Amino acid sequence: MRSLVVIGGGPRAAGLLERIAAQAPTVPLAVHVVDPFPPGAGRVWRHAQSPLLRMNSMAEDVTVFTDDSFDGLGPVRPGPSLAEWTGIDPTAFPSRQVQSRYLEWFFGHVRESLPPTISVTVHRASATKVTGNRVWLDNGSSLTADVLVLALGHLDAEPEPEHRKLAEHASEHGLVYVPPLYSADSDLSAVSGDVVLRGFGLAFIDLMVLLTEGRGGRYVRSDGRLSYVPSGAEPTLYVGSRRGVPYHSKTGYRLQGTRPSLPHFFVADALRGRELDFRDDVWPLMAKEIAWGHYHELFTGHPGLVRMPFVEFAASFTAFPWYSAEMRALEELAVPDPADRIDFELLDRPLAGVTFGSAEEFQEHLRAYVEADVARRSDPRYSADLGAFLALLSVYGQLAGLMPFDGWWHGYFSYLASGPPPDRLEELLALSRAGIVRFLGADMWVEAVEGTFVAGSATTPDVVRANGLIEARLPTHSLSRTADPVLRSLRAAGAVSEDAAGLVRVSPVGRLINENGDKDPVRFAVGPYTTGKAFAAFARPNTNAPAFRQNDVLAREILRQLGD
Repeated sequence: MRSLVVIGGGPRAAGLLERIAAQAPTVPLAVHVVDPFPPGAGRVWRHAQSPLLRMNSMAEDVTVFTDDSFDGLGPVRPGPSLAEWTGIDPTAFPSRQVQSRYLEWFFGHVRESLPPTISVTVHRASATKVTGNRVWLDNGSSLTADVLVLALGHLDAEPEPEHRKLAEHASEHGLVYVPPLYSADSDLSAVSGDVVLRGFGLAFIDLMVLLTEGRGGRYVRSDGRLSYVPSGAEPTLYVGSRRGVPYHSKTGYRLQGTRPSLPHFFVADALRGRELDFRDDVWPLMAKEIAWGHYHELFTGHPGLVRMPFVEFAASFTAFPWYSAEMRALEELAVPDPADRIDFELLDRPLAGVTFGSAEEFQEHLRAYVEADVARRSDPRYSADLGAFLALLSVYGQLAGLMPFDGWWHGYFSYLASGPPPDRLEELLALSRAGIVRFLGADMWVEAVEGTFVAGSATTPDVVRANGLIEARLPTHSLSRTADPVLRSLRAAGAVSEDAAGLVRVSPVGRLINENGDKDPVRFAVGPYTTGKAFAAFARPNTNAPAFRQNDVLAREILRQLGD
């Protein structure tokens, strides 16, 4: 019997097993899944985390099953979305514990759907190294792998030099420093007093929840306005970032017009085989694709907001480059309200060049900004934003197979498309009004001086002195700084290599590429730490999700390698 060892048992591993089952293989196969966390859920989605932490996706927008939109070679095997499986409100943003149960069920469902020639053994242990075809576990045992798949998920990294210095400063002066970590793994017990949080994305939202409501505070709503009632155990949170604003709220409506056919302008296959520069060759096409999604929804869903028929607009839109005077003139002619046009640069840096005479003025400005964002993302009149979101997903899924991810692009995508539920931003506003959260501004800086942490920004002249600093972001993973012992062992043997961004290099079908540029015959890797990373391990229904297509190709290649 052949042996397949999968290191990592989260949703990506479960999805890969589902695609293997879908191929109806005949080869006798022993599958070993290695993960100390529950299979299906894995580390990030494990049930053992605060029930206050929630997904940033609506229940109806999460599925682990292929559907009729799937264009892979393997068969479609439909199944319930998260909303259908739980029976909860499709537009609710469920807790991560609810998602954990869904993923654990999915793993069991897949296991039962495998043919009798395939067995699955789950090892609740950590893999410590790989030597040859042996996988060593921290319980002292080892496994033989005819084929090895690394489905490691999001990984920790060794501290960067700056983080080491900040940690040393905190240790020397009795301060608190929390490096980049997954929020559910952070020890926040010593956090008190005035604390600076560097980062304004989803990690910040999690930390905000854990340090306020997680410490006994509560929210009350009166006359439609949310207020925060402190417990007295909360620290004061000073938050800033490069942009100085939180991620945009998730939309709370559906398309009002017809669904755009995507991709339309940005088609990765048409660009392959060329020397590409991201900013010059790729981003303008991506921007045009996202704008196409935006205007398609505006014209088909809100014809009263535009000045010309969609057919006429589309013909001109198609002819002009995105960054051209003709395109700007077309937008002004066809779309009278500037709020209905899309401006990628203004979206990216809304505080660029904006300054305030005092921190108090800025608090009022940013509260108004967040209130406007929540209102816009909750009003179907602005459903063009959802059209842009769908196009964002399309371009993100294609870019992974075309070229290495540009660092700016990944952050921009997350900022626009992967923000928190709107009620989380309402909570942020309530905390701001209560004085628990204070906004620092854009181009934030932090220094460790004189036994304290000092922070400020380009937005206001005010400077904050704090006894704590929390890096409100995930660790930036690179192969050279990986904390994962399996990758470290493979790197020491020259069996893996990294690209310019530090991602593990893999072939289009997922084979590891060694330091000599050779493709490994029996070792594969998949996930966000690789050059083949897809958007997510699960997906919105009816979007032909990149991860599903990737799993399908990988499953077929694994079975071919095993002789099926």
